[in-house]
Amino acid sequence: MVAGAAHATILCATCGVESAEPLPETCPICADERQWVPKHGQAWTSTDVHARDGMRIDVVEDEPRLWALTSEPAVGIGQRALLVQTDAGNLLWDPIGTITDDAVEQVRELGGLAAIAASHPHMFGVQCAWAEALDARVLVSERDAAWIQRRHERIELWDGELEPLPGVRLIRFGGHFPGSAMVLWAAGSGGDGSLLAGDTIQPKPDRASLSFMRSFPNNIPMSPGVVRRIADQLAPLSYRRIYGNIPGQLIEDGPAAVERSASRHIAWCRGEHDDLT
Repeated sequence: MVAGAAHATILCATCGVESAEPLPETCPICADERQWVPKHGQAWTSTDVHARDGMRIDVVEDEPRLWALTSEPAVGIGQRALLVQTDAGNLLWDPIGTITDDAVEQVRELGGLAAIAASHPHMFGVQCAWAEALDARVLVSERDAAWIQRRHERIELWDGELEPLPGVRLIRFGGHFPGSAMVLWAAGSGGDGSLLAGDTIQPKPDRASLSFMRSFPNNIPMSPGVVRRIADQLAPLSYRRIYGNIPGQLIEDGPAAVERSASRHIAWCRGEHDDLT
């Protein structure tokens, strides 16, 4: 069972990524320009502290065979994990920064886990704790391997494109991090395809546009060239919905939103609208 092993995982209180002892003075992920260290300094927590404080994980179906896992209260960046169900096994995408016995049992009832993957290092969460609890492999882009804070025998490196389950494609796009990835799930959106974007591209509150950023909290944009590269890489793919990594982030007309948002970003970064400023 999960109790014991899962509840012993140490993680950064700011980004929610698991770490291993001896702990560094500062979490390297938070010290990077894409993230931040709190004014009061580095803080660590653990999943046993979460369990003692009564943290829970809600598992809710967002669309048929796609489940969202969110913690209450939120951990670290506050991402949701998405679980894709397939007949060949399940994928957990962008694992959250905690784990509970109840959530593990719910995931087991949904078919368990074959694989775990994250869009980028900010979303590693407690990926190895989930892998241990549910006997899953952890897929990490080799371009981002240096950011792994807890080494584990279950971690497997990949690059370019990988199909961990039939109809579930893990594709590297780069941008936010060199290894930033998205999942193309062919059976999603009623068979039209769903794109699980993490924040490789981030759906915005208007539900019609996306942003392309090196750093979201520090407002560092990607260059026009990188944005165009990502948009062009997405152009031939077949999908309708785009899911982000924060609860509520969803775009229904994904391809149109990508092209519209990319063109807008590029135009503003090139100064084409400076007359409006």
